[in-house]
Amino acid sequence: MPSQKSFITKVKLGKAKKQNRPLPHWFRLKTDTKIRWNAKRRNWRHTKLNI
Repeated sequence: MPSQKSFITKVKLGKAKKQNRPLPHWFRLKTDTKIRWNAKRRNWRHTKLNI
């Protein structure tokens, strides 16, 4: 990827970076939820973004 990125590319990379985190601990402690982990977690070696 070039060092000079377009604005659209920067926005997409920023969004992907924010999405790539585990669930908050307080969310797991809620009574009704059955979600235990972030199913869309991504590793930079395993899955590419194709942008």
